[in-house]
Amino acid sequence: MNKILIWSVTAALAGFLFGFDTVVISGADKQLQSLWQSSDAFHGSVVMGMALWGTVVGAIFGGIPTNKIGRKNTLLWIGAFFLVSAIGSALAKDPFTFAAFRFLGGLGVGASTIAAPAYVSEIAPASKRGRLVALYQFNIVLGILVAFVSNYLLKDIGENAWRWMLGIQAIPAIIYILLMLTVPKSPRWLLSKFRNEEARKVLAIVDPGANIEAMMLEIQQAGDKSHENIFMKKYRFPLMLAFLIAFFNQFSGINAFLYYAPRIFEEAGLGQNTALLSSIGIGVANLLFTLLGVALIDKLGRKLLMYIGSIGYIISLGLVSAAFYLNWGGMSVPAFLFLFIASHAIGQGAVIWVFISEIFPNHIRASGQAFGSSVHWVLAAIIPSLIPMLFSTIGPEVVFLIFTIMMVFQLGFVAFLMPETKGRSLEELSEELTKKDTPKNDIKKTSTVSA
Repeated sequence: MNKILIWSVTAALAGFLFGFDTVVISGADKQLQSLWQSSDAFHGSVVMGMALWGTVVGAIFGGIPTNKIGRKNTLLWIGAFFLVSAIGSALAKDPFTFAAFRFLGGLGVGASTIAAPAYVSEIAPASKRGRLVALYQFNIVLGILVAFVSNYLLKDIGENAWRWMLGIQAIPAIIYILLMLTVPKSPRWLLSKFRNEEARKVLAIVDPGANIEAMMLEIQQAGDKSHENIFMKKYRFPLMLAFLIAFFNQFSGINAFLYYAPRIFEEAGLGQNTALLSSIGIGVANLLFTLLGVALIDKLGRKLLMYIGSIGYIISLGLVSAAFYLNWGGMSVPAFLFLFIASHAIGQGAVIWVFISEIFPNHIRASGQAFGSSVHWVLAAIIPSLIPMLFSTIGPEVVFLIFTIMMVFQLGFVAFLMPETKGRSLEELSEELTKKDTPKNDIKKTSTVSA
């Protein structure tokens, strides 16, 4: 188990780079708009939003290299993208060059949401799969916290502080690439490429007490459908599940908040320094509650964590909307947003990448994850890009009210559609979830399944 843990942590470090890359831009937000004299629309959609559009492309097409060259090799390329993006963004002289290098980093983020969870889910024992895949999410929030702290520490080093904020990501990118060289390839991917001896060695480490030949036969039989694709009728139920969990993840407003945390706090009346410090507090809360989610995901299950998170979302987002509407001021908005980030971390944050990595059969897992990640990142590109304009037109109180209403719908999704996946083998889940040819009866049956 020690080796599996080390391999899982190493692959999941892609999440650290994801989290750092996503949030580091928040510290440079207003500096960049002032430097290049950008309008709200250009600044939101190009300077701030281009990385997110790169993420969309990475998510849409990331399943191709994940299948063709393997999970491990794709993760190595992702590390290289983050490295080049960090250096290029830091040295950029104009907004278009800056946006191009941020786009490259976005490609790495999008592809990592496919390759890293797929890799970990395919080497993890069923009983520990939830917490091991959730290490990816833990690393995301660790990266977010480190980015907030880094931005705060570097904010006073001069007019080029933003260059240091962005360029420092090159260091963890290099470390990640070197560590990824030490992990083996996914045994399920190896079997799909008929590299049976290599797969046998890895499986013997993954589950030394198992009948390796029987396990290999089960995996091969489950994956012997290379002519199939995720849009076939029998896969519409897992496809719908992936769409809805990704859709609701972004309509909580989480990425909009992470991108513009200092700006949101300043809108609520906090000074610049207090806003940056509050952002660090948000990062700490995110990390602590993600740790709690990781610890509980294989004990309580995915569904109960989503219930807890959904109710927390509704309460916290409703209070944030009320605080802006009624001008409560002071520390009320940061306090309510702390509750929001805790609700996200223990619910959607801990569950989304685990859940999407579990619900598709082995032979279409990367394609299924690419679909779920694409939905997630298309919305993650659109929603934060609109935030500066929406805040100046309809106001933050209406924006947060819309997010609140969407979380009521998420609660319905969890109650009536979402199946429990904890403690079950990937092959068993594949067989269960792809028998959904009569949606009403089957959805009802699946939603009650638990282990």
